Amino acid sequence: MDHRFVGIPELTAVPRVAVVVDVMRAFTVAAWAFSRGAERIVLAPTVEEALALKEGRPGWLALKDGAPAAGFDAVNSPGLIRSRDFAGRTLVQKTTAGTVGALAVADAPLVLCASFVVAGPTARYLRAGAAGPVTFVVTGEDGRADEDLACAQYIGAHVSGGRVDPAPYVHRARNSRAAADLGAGRRAGCHPDDVELCLEVDRFPFAMVARREDSLTVLRPVTAPVNPAR
Repeated sequence: MDHRFVGIPELTAVPRVAVVVDVMRAFTVAAWAFSRGAERIVLAPTVEEALALKEGRPGWLALKDGAPAAGFDAVNSPGLIRSRDFAGRTLVQKTTAGTVGALAVADAPLVLCASFVVAGPTARYLRAGAAGPVTFVVTGEDGRADEDLACAQYIGAHVSGGRVDPAPYVHRARNSRAAADLGAGRRAGCHPDDVELCLEVDRFPFAMVARREDSLTVLRPVTAPVNPAR
């Protein structure tokens, strides 16, 4: 299956199939939230809209990058949400890169959001049902973030050739600038375990698909075939 890798600023047209990658940490956090029972995640374009969405709908929760802030119920850290109970809840997520990338391609016929923790299921979902070339949106550092590019290339290799050794890709992510910043505590709202949690390959058995639902862009977990025909 043909694919290409672009940063958010390079998006000039709506792709047929988009895989939006944010390893550290938006779509690792989203996967953890689903594993903790969240029903859906609404992707918000701004902090203000995230709060407005939450405030207008009782029972919704909001999370964002950075330090804890008034009105937000969680921060964008897998280590800080992994023990939370989100059973049946709707979360509103706003991050610096991941949600921006997903919203930029929200009109594509198929949009998946991915990180290492759902890489294999994402590749299987693509092999089973994607029609057309795949555009991987590398969200960090305007497309230069090596943790996101490594994950995107790993998924792309998985789609093209079946089994792929994840070790070289994880090594690149472990040595990325984002990993260094998280490991040194230079990002607000982080946990000491965040880097390792972001580098777990196939921690979860689902892929994550973003679709328009009324006026919102909504992320939900989807089952990926175990061994789809190639």
